[in-house]
Amino acid sequence: MNNIQSIYFLGIGGIGMSNLARYFLSKGKKVAGYDRTETHLTKELVKEGAEIHYTDDVNFIPDYCKESSTTLIVYTPAIPADSKEMEYFVKNNFSIQKRAQVLGIITKASKALCCAGTHGKTTTSSMLAHILKQSHLDCNAFLGGILKNYNSNLMLSDKSEFTVIEADEYDRSFHWLHPYMALITSVDPDHLDIYGTEEEYLKSFEKFTSLILPGGALVVKHNIKLSPKTGKDVRVYTYSMDRGDFHAKNIKIENGEIHFDFITPKETIRNIELGVPIKINIENAIGSMAIAYLNGATADELRHAMATFQGAKRRFDFLLKTDKIVMIDDYAHHPQELAASITSVKELYPDKKLTGIFQPHLYSRTKDFAPEFAQSLSLLDELILLDIYPAREKPIEGVTSQIIFDKVTCPKILCKKEELLSLLEKKNDIEILLTVGAGDIDQLLLPIKGILEEKI
Repeated sequence: MNNIQSIYFLGIGGIGMSNLARYFLSKGKKVAGYDRTETHLTKELVKEGAEIHYTDDVNFIPDYCKESSTTLIVYTPAIPADSKEMEYFVKNNFSIQKRAQVLGIITKASKALCCAGTHGKTTTSSMLAHILKQSHLDCNAFLGGILKNYNSNLMLSDKSEFTVIEADEYDRSFHWLHPYMALITSVDPDHLDIYGTEEEYLKSFEKFTSLILPGGALVVKHNIKLSPKTGKDVRVYTYSMDRGDFHAKNIKIENGEIHFDFITPKETIRNIELGVPIKINIENAIGSMAIAYLNGATADELRHAMATFQGAKRRFDFLLKTDKIVMIDDYAHHPQELAASITSVKELYPDKKLTGIFQPHLYSRTKDFAPEFAQSLSLLDELILLDIYPAREKPIEGVTSQIIFDKVTCPKILCKKEELLSLLEKKNDIEILLTVGAGDIDQLLLPIKGILEEKI
């Protein structure tokens, strides 16, 4: 790394890639990259000093990134195999590494606190980072979401020995990490285009637990289908909302607030208030506080941090909150996440009509879980279903949003993304609107919010 003067990112606009880009910018390196589309995140990176283009063309690569001895190439698995730029770098013998490899290298010397799981990892890692940042411990953090308290997915500290990492299981990326402690929130099967079977998916998490360093700890969700393979010098704890070594008691949900007592193996920390008061965040908070507590965060530090936590963008994010209309955005893109998100909204607003807009993410995930998606989406009072966002994939014959739509039992509308705004303009029965999905639905959030504000 010391010899590297410039870093070139293939897929620089990804949420995980961008925090690495920010890290290298903070170290005074030259940073450039390619991505398929311009987004708010790429615009922010350009403001911070990165040079970015949106055409897969070797001619757009800056000259300072064409010297193989001083340039590191970092790529995301989402980059297609026929990428012209990747072909150029391979042909000219550049050092080419996955994002996770690089993250593993630059965090190896610190105490890495890694949050993993099919879902919940962005919220838990963000909570943990905020707790440590607000405590005497401080931290560095590489997050998978933009944390509202800091308006960034990267935190840096010149004094802390801790680094919080959102550990991604896609393509077995988290196997490159060196966890001092790890949190596992869930292991519901996903990414079957990579793993093939649930058994292989679970084996990947078991391998991850074997990487925890001696003297460290694993905090794992109570009663999930996982057999940890930790070493004998690694402590193992369980957690959940209502049972395990760490859990909550005396939960009070009223007047838009959530309070509870935090039960640890040694003591009870009373009156924790959630800054983002939704029921699913109770469990997220328990896991995050468990890791922070095991590393020395005090009771007062835990209380203050949880009360002031504002959440990550696109994680149960209130975009509009009035007596007449509420708009919430969430990144949920797996059936279990969808069910949890929808159920949480209905608990908050039991007497209001809940309309959901869902954009499926990936042909393979839609194919693998169509019945489960339909079951979760049927919890809505009304569904507006968009076309599949393909991301890195090519179409699969016979796989469209229709295979979910046909099985949904609540009132439903199948709608093309480009027709969504005109549909919403004509609707006068929206009370609570939940937008969900991991694709590019986020680029429509401001126009959707504007349409709703006109109706107030």
